[in-house]
Amino acid sequence: MTDKIAYTRHDDIAVLRIQNPPVNALSQAVRQGLWDAMERAEADAGVKAVVIVGEGRAFIAGADITEFGKPPTEPYLPILCNRIEASPLLVVASMHGVSLGGGLEVALSAHYRIAQPSAKVGLPEVNLGLIPGAGATQRLPRLTGAEKALEMITSGAPIKAEAARDLGILDRVAEGDPEAVGLAYAAELLADGATRRPVSELPPADAIDWDATYDAVLAKGRGQISPATAVRAVQVATELPFEQGLQKERDLFMELMQTDQRQGMIHAFFSERAVSNLPELKGVEPRSLNTIGVIGGGTMGAGIATAALLAGMDVVLIEMKPEAARAAHERISGNLSGALKRGKISQDKFDTLTEKALTVSTDYDSLSDVDLVVEAVFENMDVKKEVFAKLDSVCKPGCVLATNTSYLDVNEIAAATSRPADVIGLHFFSPAHIMKLLEVVVAEKTAKDVVATGFALGKALGKISVRAGVCDGFIGNRILATYRTAADHMVLDGASPYQIDKALVDFGFAMGPFAVADLAGLDIGWMTRKRKAPDRHPDERVPTYIDKLCEEGHFGQKTGEGYYIYAAGKRAGVPNPKIAELIAAEQAELGITPRPFTDEDIVRRYMCAMVNEAAKVVGEGIARRPLDVDMTLLFGYGFPRYWGGPMKWADIQGLPSVLADIQRYAQDDAWFWQPAPLLEDLAAQGRTFDDLNKDAAK
Repeated sequence: MTDKIAYTRHDDIAVLRIQNPPVNALSQAVRQGLWDAMERAEADAGVKAVVIVGEGRAFIAGADITEFGKPPTEPYLPILCNRIEASPLLVVASMHGVSLGGGLEVALSAHYRIAQPSAKVGLPEVNLGLIPGAGATQRLPRLTGAEKALEMITSGAPIKAEAARDLGILDRVAEGDPEAVGLAYAAELLADGATRRPVSELPPADAIDWDATYDAVLAKGRGQISPATAVRAVQVATELPFEQGLQKERDLFMELMQTDQRQGMIHAFFSERAVSNLPELKGVEPRSLNTIGVIGGGTMGAGIATAALLAGMDVVLIEMKPEAARAAHERISGNLSGALKRGKISQDKFDTLTEKALTVSTDYDSLSDVDLVVEAVFENMDVKKEVFAKLDSVCKPGCVLATNTSYLDVNEIAAATSRPADVIGLHFFSPAHIMKLLEVVVAEKTAKDVVATGFALGKALGKISVRAGVCDGFIGNRILATYRTAADHMVLDGASPYQIDKALVDFGFAMGPFAVADLAGLDIGWMTRKRKAPDRHPDERVPTYIDKLCEEGHFGQKTGEGYYIYAAGKRAGVPNPKIAELIAAEQAELGITPRPFTDEDIVRRYMCAMVNEAAKVVGEGIARRPLDVDMTLLFGYGFPRYWGGPMKWADIQGLPSVLADIQRYAQDDAWFWQPAPLLEDLAAQGRTFDDLNKDAAK
């Protein structure tokens, strides 16, 4: 028996305590220890029951992530679970903290389950592109029924102990020390003459409409295959004997292990944890963050203020006029009302946040004691410089001065102050209290502890924070401008905006680029095109057909007309017939003969444009690592998680293949399709973007 399991005996009950801090992950040593401890208990004369309990923060939080990607080692978890369940002793799992994935599967192999009221259980394997592989798809439906089992497995979301008890997953919920509670429950069961109760011997769940459920789950996952595969695994639990069901579950699990989607989701899992781990910040202490200032109370500013309030910070928000200040307060209160309705905060908390923690003012002097201030005003350099000059004069020494600009030069903004070392870009995404991405834009003179403070704020707000350098659009919007341009070129060359939107939704995006443009507001792109026009290269192709719609005052959803026409109160639109006419007129003006595009052509061009620009962003050091790009696109731009991000997608396709397509496209438009030097270098060396991630981690 390994040192990961402590064996103690209490009269006729043996306790197996898992000791693998911090969360008792199911490493090989833990699996072997449990196996050996079960053997010992069964050989220990007079022992009638076993209690399995975890030490520290959790029962078992799941697999050991350090073993991901490595060949599996014995004892395999499915065999261990079967071995626990087959024990002639009565086995009780006493659970606290989280019991996730393999942790819940171990508990399901016990004969009885008791948990603390604060405990949570779940099966998150679909988030790694997999299904549970140690019997959960076969055992869980026997306890909960097929539909409830599928809700848990296909969502991957954990549930609280009381809900788990109501579903039949837990037998009892009881407060107290997990070992003491487990021992008392086992003793009670023995005293009552309870016998072993293997879940595998319970009747199978009733059948449901499997094909309809499969189709619905596949559609909800926007092409992610692991949740839909889970439907087939649970179906098997209702149709085959348990042993055959286990084998089928294993077959499906192994099939998913070989998929590109599993590669992508594992990459996303690890990258999400690595993205804010920056060597340059090791040992650098962030500045204090108790009170946050926000300039501007529109949608963005109100969202930032809401996020800070929910994170426990006091907020001082500045608006220009009293009526705008009142509107900002109402906007923030509305955001917090949503949190109240969802049960995220209590009524008392809501009252405290809106009446005490939030101050809305028209006086910049109100910012004299804030620790960090975020400017979220109109995207105009002169306006922003004016704001920063005011902040420079009223904010205390050491206050971090942050701009929420989407595109503008943070170095130029910093130069408007006497303290450029205190200036940083914090590019939030709207709505800021919901969207997970935060680009931390580091200017030339930004101090290291200011960078650390930006990341500390992101962590406090629950954001995925990505370090970005200064350029037009930083990481995300710079890449967006390029792949969106590729879509515009395809429209001029013959693909309709609606075919492009559909092809990219089928690929896995939540929305296509033209529907997104309508949602964001067509005036944003229109202003950007006008801003860039004076410096535009003569070879650059810039479609102007949509500008004519903007000139008429049509800006997408907010005006009811854009690429789509929106009925009052409806978010979904129908194609706008004007668009085809405007496109045809521009094609005629430019002498373009439209040609057909397949959906595959559309996706490939769109993705190659994204990857090529992303490679330039990494090559120039705007993003330090390819994974920074992947996390930016995943959390800010609706990129499908199961591809892992555009750089991972390119690795999966093969960089030589992606480069060859870019070179082929360049034959028709050499200006737009200039291959990124980094992409050319990696392809020539037979290396991948992920190799660069590994290099950066050394």
